[in-house]
Amino acid sequence: MNTPAKIVVFHTAFIGDVVLALPLLQLLRERFPEARIAAVTTPLTAEVLSNHPAVDRVIVYDKRGARAGIAGIVRMAGELRSESFDTAVIPHRSLRSALVCRLAGIPVRVGFDTSMGRFLLTHKERYVPTDHEILRNLALSRPLGVPRSGMRLPNLYPSSADKLEVDAFLREQWGEGALQRPPLMIAIAPGSVWNTKRWPEQKFADLIQMLLQDQWSVVLIGGKGDKELCERLCGGNRDSRVVDASGRLSLLQSADLISRCAVIVTNDSAPMHLALAMRVPIVALFGPTVPEFGFAPVGRDDRIVETNGLRCRPCAIHGGKKCPVGTFDCMEMILPVRVRNEVHAMAHRVS
Repeated sequence: MNTPAKIVVFHTAFIGDVVLALPLLQLLRERFPEARIAAVTTPLTAEVLSNHPAVDRVIVYDKRGARAGIAGIVRMAGELRSESFDTAVIPHRSLRSALVCRLAGIPVRVGFDTSMGRFLLTHKERYVPTDHEILRNLALSRPLGVPRSGMRLPNLYPSSADKLEVDAFLREQWGEGALQRPPLMIAIAPGSVWNTKRWPEQKFADLIQMLLQDQWSVVLIGGKGDKELCERLCGGNRDSRVVDASGRLSLLQSADLISRCAVIVTNDSAPMHLALAMRVPIVALFGPTVPEFGFAPVGRDDRIVETNGLRCRPCAIHGGKKCPVGTFDCMEMILPVRVRNEVHAMAHRVS
């Protein structure tokens, strides 16, 4: 195979999935420094790739909006065809992703053998369920002649403007002293797009009280969809050391804010992956999903809190709207004191 000159990495899944594909982009940049590398992603996840040195161009594919349906597929394929890419690397295992790249006439199309569009690929790499998602994605470089690579971590690049926005947020919450003598902060990300991945709200509330008693400040992290939950957690507490950043900051601004915290406590959701990319120690709460699916944090100091021994677990790869057996034991049995102890152990280790 010829050395690729124009590569497009096509990934239109969730925020966390795109973050876990960054090591693949970073490896491609390292191995093909002269190549033009573009990434196709959704409007929601495009910011993850902003300022990233591995990416020359981000192409936004609004597959559920302006470019929905067959007409959108044809338009997207036409745009890629006009760019004359010679190689497409497709971590997303959807039929649509493979179809767009095939219709674009990209000669080399690499994806997983479990892709719904595998018959449209020129090179299929084995999807290994027991591997971490980062390693699975890195394996897609092998058909391009890249040797097997070990674990690599993703990187994110908040801009100077992003950092100034976070400065302004902290100054607004706690005054100028928040920048001169930053408080000892714990980030808490209580949300998830999947209901059963959320640790119960009252348990988060109890954990916050424990952390306040231990003299920590707490920053609530989340998107606009988490706003009501975070407002309840913040509004139910009159302590000024609890602040709500949900819906206030962009993805990279949230990543920068997380980077200023000692630890993050998070469900199996996007902030967990942002924290991994910013090298912030993670206490990850896993309920209906399990680390063995390959999406758990892999930082040196990261910790996973879960309820082992349940016959019903895992119940789904993403979780669901409600517990299929009606008990929600996988999350209910994780006690706040246990999470608090993990936070303290990690905070001492990294301090």
